[in-house]
Amino acid sequence: MFDLDRWIEIFQTLGKNKLRTALSGFTIAFAILLFTLLFGVGNGLKHTFEKQFAGDAQNSVYINPGKTTKPYKGLQSGRRIQFKNEDIKFINEKFEDDIQFFSPNIQRNNVQAIYKGEQNRYTVRGVYPDYLPLESAVMQDGRFISVLDLKRRSKVVAIGRLVEKDLFGNRYALGKNIILDGISYQVIGVFNDPGGDNDERYIYTPFTTAQGMYRNNEDIDNFGFTYNPSLSVDKALKFTNLLTKVLKEKHKVDPRDQAGIRVRNYAEGTKNVQSFMMVLNIIILFIGIGTLIAGVIGISNIMVFIVKERTKELGIRKALGATPKSIIGMIMMESIFVTAIAGYAGLMLGVFALKALGSSLEKYFILNPSVENYVVVGATIILIISGTIAGYIPAKRAASIKPIVALNDE
Repeated sequence: MFDLDRWIEIFQTLGKNKLRTALSGFTIAFAILLFTLLFGVGNGLKHTFEKQFAGDAQNSVYINPGKTTKPYKGLQSGRRIQFKNEDIKFINEKFEDDIQFFSPNIQRNNVQAIYKGEQNRYTVRGVYPDYLPLESAVMQDGRFISVLDLKRRSKVVAIGRLVEKDLFGNRYALGKNIILDGISYQVIGVFNDPGGDNDERYIYTPFTTAQGMYRNNEDIDNFGFTYNPSLSVDKALKFTNLLTKVLKEKHKVDPRDQAGIRVRNYAEGTKNVQSFMMVLNIIILFIGIGTLIAGVIGISNIMVFIVKERTKELGIRKALGATPKSIIGMIMMESIFVTAIAGYAGLMLGVFALKALGSSLEKYFILNPSVENYVVVGATIILIISGTIAGYIPAKRAASIKPIVALNDE
């Protein structure tokens, strides 16, 4: 393998046959390039769907009251459903084993927030401590709402990263007081949210505080919870349907009325995405295998042609004393060398193309197109092995030809 004379001979052979070498390398590089681009675009589509569900926990469910569209049990249609504090106890007692995190929600939009000379308007939500994992948010500084805050009806807030940036600039927000519609609240935490800029411009305060400030009664805007992660998607959907049915019975809503109580279950979206991703993976795998097979066939055809073209040369080598083993070894080394170099070039070109096109593909719903190294390296190894086999078979056949026959070959 490390015989210097052998390598010099290989480079001389490749140099004398530039077109043949370039044709072999192009076939291999193009196959790896297509393979890389294909998987990169496929991963970009996956990233797009993952981002759509990044703002909330994948096992989260949100329940919103609405207005009935059907009369039921003597009640007219057009009746607005209103959740109360009693619904909190009702849901938690009836479905205790199926619920992981739970939080009622009171929301007030367009609240003016002021800190010294800076001001802006944000959405304020009154929530339970469990609301943080519902949003898949992570505390950057300080802490989130606590049970003690709920009991004391504390005037405290956890603000999004961009709220801090808007109001405080480069200053530290933790421990400072901001004015929300004329009332002072202390900032106890700053959070990041994978859902993006909009989700990082929310302000959270204790549910009891918000209910006292903005409702002054027991009204609740909606509920959010995560179901037990041990439940399968199908069981989660079954559980959600049962919960919806029970709530409709409690609030006297027709079971067929889809508007009276609206349920948004991320499990359904997760199931649809999983099905789509499975189909996408199968398509990508199928096309990827097809691309590799095309590359293998291309390499095989070229190697057969190369060995056939060099029949006379191989006959001269045998006449001068070259053994069949040395002839096969030389052709195999040439094949492996060209395949490896061209495959690496195709890989680098594909990765560079994905990086260069990355941001421009977002308008086509392809986010951060990339490919795992092990996938493309594995494909390159497959082509190298294929090139080796493709070189070995015709080389072995050519090495077995008698010199006199090879020299007379036209």
